[in-house]
Amino acid sequence: MIKGLSSKDVKENRKKFGDNVIYEAPPETFWKKFKDAFNDPIIKILLGIAVIMSVIALLGYGQFSEIIGIIISVILVTFISARTEVASDREYRKLKKKARKETCKVYRDGKAMEINVDEVVVADCIILQSGDKIPADGILIQGSICVDNSCLNGETEECKKVATGKTYDEIAITGDTFVDKSSLFRGTIVVNGSGVMRALKTGMNTTMGAMANDMAEDNVESPLKIKLEDLANKISTFGYIGAIFILIALILNKIILVGGVKNFIVLDNIIILKEFLEALMMSIAIVVMAVPEGLPLMIALVLMKNTSKMLRNNILVRKSVGIETAGSLNILFSDKTGTITKGHLEVIEFFDGDIKDSIKDSDYIKKLLNLCIGKNTDCIIDEKNNIIGGNATDRALIQFLPKKDLKKYNNVKIINVQQFNSAFKYSAAQLNDITVYKGAPEKLLSKANKYITSSGEISNLNKNKINKKIDELASKSIRVLAFGYSKNKLIENTLPDDLIIVGFVCIRDDVRPEARKAIKEVMNAGVQVVMITGDRKETAVAISKDCGLLKKNTDVVLTSDELNKMSDKEVKKVLPNLRVIARALPTDKSRMVKLAQELNLVCGMTGDGVNDAPALKRADVGFAMGSGTDVAKEVSDIVILDDNFKSIKSAILYGRTIYNNILKFIKFQLSTDVCAVAVCSIGPFVGVGQPLGIAQILWINLIMDGLGALALGSEPAFKRYMDERPKSRTQSIISKDMIIQILTIGTWITILSFIFLKSPKYSFGNEKEQLTGYFCLFVLTAVFNGFNVRSEKLNLFDRLYENFAFIKIMGIIVIIQILLTKYGGYLFDCVPLTLNQWTSILLLAITIIPVDMIRKLITKKLF
Repeated sequence: MIKGLSSKDVKENRKKFGDNVIYEAPPETFWKKFKDAFNDPIIKILLGIAVIMSVIALLGYGQFSEIIGIIISVILVTFISARTEVASDREYRKLKKKARKETCKVYRDGKAMEINVDEVVVADCIILQSGDKIPADGILIQGSICVDNSCLNGETEECKKVATGKTYDEIAITGDTFVDKSSLFRGTIVVNGSGVMRALKTGMNTTMGAMANDMAEDNVESPLKIKLEDLANKISTFGYIGAIFILIALILNKIILVGGVKNFIVLDNIIILKEFLEALMMSIAIVVMAVPEGLPLMIALVLMKNTSKMLRNNILVRKSVGIETAGSLNILFSDKTGTITKGHLEVIEFFDGDIKDSIKDSDYIKKLLNLCIGKNTDCIIDEKNNIIGGNATDRALIQFLPKKDLKKYNNVKIINVQQFNSAFKYSAAQLNDITVYKGAPEKLLSKANKYITSSGEISNLNKNKINKKIDELASKSIRVLAFGYSKNKLIENTLPDDLIIVGFVCIRDDVRPEARKAIKEVMNAGVQVVMITGDRKETAVAISKDCGLLKKNTDVVLTSDELNKMSDKEVKKVLPNLRVIARALPTDKSRMVKLAQELNLVCGMTGDGVNDAPALKRADVGFAMGSGTDVAKEVSDIVILDDNFKSIKSAILYGRTIYNNILKFIKFQLSTDVCAVAVCSIGPFVGVGQPLGIAQILWINLIMDGLGALALGSEPAFKRYMDERPKSRTQSIISKDMIIQILTIGTWITILSFIFLKSPKYSFGNEKEQLTGYFCLFVLTAVFNGFNVRSEKLNLFDRLYENFAFIKIMGIIVIIQILLTKYGGYLFDCVPLTLNQWTSILLLAITIIPVDMIRKLITKKLF
């Protein structure tokens, strides 16, 4: 008789060993996320510029309008970013709070009682029954149970546990501990049997607790953040150098205008200071235009927009940066159970004694199979046809039967039964006129020599043919069960001589049909997929071949033991060819993510169990399954609500679309910036002076940043993005091809600028009209360049109908530009232009399109 702990023992053990609570990290507040958003490298540059411009404005040589614009932009970006993440986290935690607190049954003071799981202490004697979730780590001391360990080791196969007389003070965790005879772990589920366990570890000391503690480490920086830091450094350098050149050029121009250095230095100090500050203000204005302050706003808006779009497609984005990171994946470590496979056993095939699927066409076989399954099971069917009890195999068999047939033979009485046992490997039920059998094929075939055909005739069995079929299925890790019947009465532990085979069913946790296609598409996108599973090596190999992971002789499959015998250096060497890790431990997953990141690979992890959570958190992007554990979902970046691997492929496409849209925006921005810096630097030396005013520069800046971000941020997802190679973690966001495009367009706009400003052919009569015309030329070249950067194809209208925002915004820019020249007057220093003047400007500006087409053709051949 088990008495359990006394009340005094409970208090002492709780004080000595701690409670049974799994502590989770508190949610980050809006204020914390808002402050963290200011770590964005572009935001830091913008704040620096705002400070400098504020000083100049306070001295009376600048305006606060641009400063206010920058500050509003910064606050808007940080607010949107923080709000999006806090809202997602709040919705998730609301769902979690609705869940009922878990309880368990224990013996204390000689009585059985129900307590909250958090109140369990070390040495508690816990009563376990079918369906219970195990509340602590320990050993079985009474009874016999079957346990589902899949939430910890990913293995769906039920694990048999028997009582042990030994007393353990410590559970040594190895690849096989989860499936040993007596060890039990928190979070796993009892699927059959009953017993009593002794708790040896509670709370944070359990395997689940160790995983939760492991997840407390900080996340690595996202690839996007690394790339933006690199871009920010490049832009800063470009801007500062440009500002210095412009400042020098403008001051030299002032010196030349007054007749030389001698005349300049004798000017009044106030005049000199004013001239210097005006030059400084202009150089800073150019730098402000060069810095893409619209980039963080664009990223925030596009991520928020895609977050909503993905949610409608059953993809919950918990951390918005996870979308972009998904597009940069180099390697994806995937849990098998529930991700690649369906996560539960099911019948995937039926064949009769003639290796034919005759169940659909034969009423004889259909009826007999219904009796063999429905009358020979531990499952109970309630009034609503819900399946209650039974093990995973019994449930899979019942689900194989059509629902309309579940109660068809309720009037058939069960006279006698023999439960399944491992020694005889079959179970049986004696009915009114026959006895039905279910068991291992080799057991039933040892007695059966006949089978029933689809027409109801009894025919001789070809056992060699059947055994060959079974061997083929075994090589694919498919379990086969045989069914038969006899007209004799049931004799315990004895199969009858007149046993007739009804048929065979094939059972497996099968691969999702859509997962095969999705895995192929992800691998074709250059992403290496590695399956990590708790299954034995043979099962893992069979599943990986079925889903298309194992194809070549060079593909590598390792077990956890083999992996742990290898050094980090050896693992890194074999990693490019690695496809499967079997019998995996939670630490294996975290280690693989760490090593992949050390190789500068952008790493993803999918999973649903507690065992996946540390790796989900460590990975650059973690995909948790919607049906998975709360722990996995809480640490993930993206939750796949429909458990569909296909959605991971969609997330990668979304990520690549966002990344490409960012590139388009950068090309759109920087190609014009090159021209602006070049014209303002070179202009004073060739008699051009300063062709653009401060207000005009601010309008161009609005076009290039805010409006450009909105126009290009809505670009559609092109399937060709999945043909691109993934980007490495340290790869610059600006590629060689981008540099060529930026310099080509920037140079051409610069040439157009000097042609327009210096050529007599484009003389508009007076300086006001000339400078107004140049202002319009600059804006129109930017508009036409927007069409150039949309696609590397020659077709500028490629799927343009899917981005109506682009058409609308570019049209609005042109309309506003026309209105500014007509009504801008003093504010924008503009005058109205004639139709002929507009025609000349339009023809000159549109040349940017054929120039870039030539560039596209040349770079396509060269690269």
